[in-house]
Order: sequence, then C-alpha cells, then structure tokens
Amino acid sequence: MEKEKEKETREVTPWRPFSELSRMEREAERLFGDFFRRPLWGMSWPDRFREIGLREPAIEIFEEKDDIVVKAEIPGMKKEDLDVNISDSLLTIKGEKKQEEEVRKKGYYYSERSYGSFMRTIDLPKEVKTDKAYANFKDGVLEVRLPKTEEAKKKEVKIRVE
Repeated sequence: MEKEKEKETREVTPWRPFSELSRMEREAERLFGDFFRRPLWGMSWPDRFREIGLREPAIEIFEEKDDIVVKAEIPGMKKEDLDVNISDSLLTIKGEKKQEEEVRKKGYYYSERSYGSFMRTIDLPKEVKTDKAYANFKDGVLEVRLPKTEEAKKKEVKIRVE
C-alpha cells in the first residue's frame, strides 16, 4: 500500500525539448565573449579602448525634408583627427587618437603612449548630392548633412491609410 501511495505523490518531470539548445547557446555566448576579453598587452579589448577614450561611435541617422543627417558621438577627439568620406552610397567616418604622457620628477620618470583608431561605415538610405555634403564637429558630436538628390525627393510617395 505504501508503494501505491508513493506512486501517487511523485511529480511528473516536464519535457523541455529546447533545454539542450539553450545550454549550447549559453556556452557559445561564453566562448565568444571570452574572445574579446582576452588580454592585449595585459589589458582586455574594452579596457584598452576605454583607457584612451576610444570606442566605436554611436550613430544616429535620420531624414529631414531635403537632407539625410548623420550624427556620431565622438567625445575627446579633435576635428583634425577625423576623416569623413562618401563613396557611392557609403559614408565612412574614421578617427585616430594618439595620447602621450610624460612625467619627470626627482627620482621618478613616467612615460606612456596610447594609440587607437576606429572606422564606421554607413549605407545611406537615399541618393545624395555628394558635392553639396558638409560636416560640423562641435562638443564631441559630428554632424554630417547630405542633401538628397531631386530623384530621391521624388521617390517618396505618401500612402493613404484606411
């Protein structure tokens, strides 16, 4: 009778067909994450870029009436360190930062050099007049304005919503 009672009180283990897939996904995430955290001259990649204040810039792209506008956050850089180019429908923003520090005191000498660069390429959503494009860099924000071609302006069609 106790065996029958024991059978009645056991819980059913739910079937989880994707549990193995989930475990494999976590393992892949761990391995992939470790790749970018491996030391480079004793420092991980994110720490190395953070040390010199360099990272891939955050980009915002939007359309105004006649322009495509691209804004990139690039704090700590000078406009002389930036290179902005347009080729076909691609906008490329490049930057290189060099930092040197040297301290000389009585009985103490410290010298460090850091270099870093980034490149970000954006596929533009419309045709633009490359010869009329211009850029402005102020307070760590690069703003690139690209006037749309007349054809690109005409391609926009309003759709009635019912």
